[in-house]
Amino acid sequence: MSSILLLTSSPRSESLSTSIAVELADKLKSQNSGSVVVRRDLAANPLPHIDDLFTAAIRKPPEARTAEEAAAVKTSDELVNELLAADSIVIGTGLINFNIYSSLKTWIDNVARAGLTFKYTESGPVGLATGKKVYVVLASGGVYSQGPAAGMNHAVPYLKSVLGFLGITDIETIYVEGLAFGPEAAEKAIGAAKSRVEELALAA
Repeated sequence: MSSILLLTSSPRSESLSTSIAVELADKLKSQNSGSVVVRRDLAANPLPHIDDLFTAAIRKPPEARTAEEAAAVKTSDELVNELLAADSIVIGTGLINFNIYSSLKTWIDNVARAGLTFKYTESGPVGLATGKKVYVVLASGGVYSQGPAAGMNHAVPYLKSVLGFLGITDIETIYVEGLAFGPEAAEKAIGAAKSRVEELALAA
């Protein structure tokens, strides 16, 4: 049975990054009747930020942690297990202040765990969450995939860098952009994104 991990992070009730990410996850599931979708709505159910207790706990083996430390990493352990079990990952985020939503950044902070999703070796860090395909749905008012504002798109380069650090390098981006340029531009952007979703689902 394959697992599709769906991560949505927009706080907006009518979010296009969320709706298109959900549509893509559903289509990927329909391509494989034995697959399951595991969803994390990071905006509706925000994760705890890491703190001193968390950082102390992850530096100890599980059997050496206090009850308080074990509780501090319980959610992170669950998130890591979901990530490692996933065959594909669909991430929905808007572009805010030129990067991802903080709720998605917190998920990354919880799953980037030395010894679990990456390890250090004499030749440098090695990602342990390999063999996964990632689809990033990025919605924005402006156009950041190309043109003069492309250099201000820190979301996609950041996600590729951090996921690559974890061993995940097969990443596709679906842009839903130019949404602030009027109804016609928005309709065109949504149509293009949906066509890309169909194309990627069929290729999966």
